[in-house]
Amino acid sequence: MNLPPNLKLHLSLWLGILSILFATNCSKNKNNQEEPELDYRTRIRLKQYNIQGRNLYQSYCSNCHQPDGSGLGQLYPPLKNSDYMIDSLARTVCLIKYGQKGSIIVNGTEYNQEMPANPDLSNLEIAEIVTFIYNEFGGQRELIDVKEVEKLIGKCK
Repeated sequence: MNLPPNLKLHLSLWLGILSILFATNCSKNKNNQEEPELDYRTRIRLKQYNIQGRNLYQSYCSNCHQPDGSGLGQLYPPLKNSDYMIDSLARTVCLIKYGQKGSIIVNGTEYNQEMPANPDLSNLEIAEIVTFIYNEFGGQRELIDVKEVEKLIGKCK
C-alpha cells in the first residue's frame, strides 16, 4: 500500500504504543498486579490445581464460606481478603485437615462456629484447595504444591 510518509509514521507510532499496552496488560492479573514469571510446567500445574481446587472448594467449603468466599454473615468468616487466611498458610492447611473449635477474629469480626475436620482429604486435595482459595480470594498467583502441604501438615498441633 502506498501511504504518505506522514501517515506511515503515525501508524507505526500507534502500532508501537498498542503493542506496548498489550504486552503490559497481558502481564497483569485481575487485581492489576504483576504476574510472576512461571515456567510452562508450573503454569500448567497451577491451572490444574486451580480447576481441581475450585471443584473441591465447591464440594467441601462453599456451603459455609459461600461460592464467592464472602462467608455467611456472623456465622462463617469470609475467605475473600481474609487477614486470618492470608496471615498464615500453615494455619489454613491445618484448619482444612483438622478443623477448628473456638473463637477466631477475621478482619476485625469475631466468629465462634466450629469448622469440621476433613481427615479424608488427601494432601494433594488440600494443596489444590489452598492453591485455589489463595489465588481466588487471597490475591496470590502461585502454586502451593503437595510437598509444601505435606510439610505443613506434619507441623500441625
